[in-house]
Amino acid sequence: MIIGFDAKRIVRNGTGLGAYGRTLANDLARHTEAGLELLLYAPDRGRDDLRSQIAESEHLRFVYPDGYGWPMGHSWWRTHGIVSDLKRDGVELFHGLTGELPRGLKAAGIPGVVTIHDLIFMRHPEYYHWADTRLYTWKFHSTLREATRIVAISERTRQDIAELGGISPDRIDLVYQSCDPRFTTPLAPDELQTTAQHHRLPCRFVLSVGSIEERKNTLLLVKALPLLPQDIDVVLVGKHTAYTDRVIDEARRTGMERRLHVLHGVNDHDLQALYQLAEVFAYPSRYEGFGIPIIEAIFSHLPVVACTGSCLEEAGGPDSLYVRPDDAEGMAHAITQLLRGAPEREARMERSLQYVQRFRGRDVAAQMIDIYRQCLH
Repeated sequence: MIIGFDAKRIVRNGTGLGAYGRTLANDLARHTEAGLELLLYAPDRGRDDLRSQIAESEHLRFVYPDGYGWPMGHSWWRTHGIVSDLKRDGVELFHGLTGELPRGLKAAGIPGVVTIHDLIFMRHPEYYHWADTRLYTWKFHSTLREATRIVAISERTRQDIAELGGISPDRIDLVYQSCDPRFTTPLAPDELQTTAQHHRLPCRFVLSVGSIEERKNTLLLVKALPLLPQDIDVVLVGKHTAYTDRVIDEARRTGMERRLHVLHGVNDHDLQALYQLAEVFAYPSRYEGFGIPIIEAIFSHLPVVACTGSCLEEAGGPDSLYVRPDDAEGMAHAITQLLRGAPEREARMERSLQYVQRFRGRDVAAQMIDIYRQCLH
């Protein structure tokens, strides 16, 4: 099978969407028995540090556009011109990894699979500029028309696609997102110490990873901070936004500024170390398509507290703790239940680790190969 992929975010995006594509591509490449040839169509070479995470081989390689150097040319190629390149290369099926498929794919006779991560822009348009909401909604409906099969990364997203897209659930496959295997590998003590010193980390801290924006509800952690033991700090890892300033202002207002640490631009190695240095992982997001940082945390042997209201229980399983997204007291209480030395902490972590084995890469890749075969037969 010659499978093409939309690889724009594989080479450009260092967070969730990019990680999804890189992990899936590498996992699929390990299924050599399936006879796959994987072609990653990217508008440019992107970032060297991200592109190098793909293990290129005779079965897995990048393809770049030729002759689209004019302004907006690469955007036009990704939306339209790519179809002729797929036909030229003998691609039998195209997989849009981040919610989009090129126009004209169906007319060209090429089956299309699309992974849709979330429909937050439709469920909660208040978190987006109105123009972006309209554009994303148009792209969503256009993609549904091109798609042979649709992959949802959680049951919550599957329900959203069926309801908001007005399509039969029979067209939608649930395939959970896999986790980069590096999070299962313990780092040496000296590596952990180097990371801790470099980022000036406190001895004991609650970790939260993800863009620091309103939907992620990071403010809840700062409000819970005064209710935690005084030797517990909070470390936030994510892109700085205007909302980040609100979070920092709240810490100043409540005298918690010294116990709040905000880190940006953390590299992959240091992120792995941060998970292993933390005491509890907190993910207070109001709405997610899945919540891959929860899986990363559990594979790193961290207990998890998350919020109700979307799909985070699917990611964290029954032995993580969940609180309402406006309940600062509940968040503080849940974190306290999971600090080192707390009863049941170790047992919860062990059961959670068993739960997330379902998200291991090879299982996810095998499910995806079955979907490809369905589309081609």
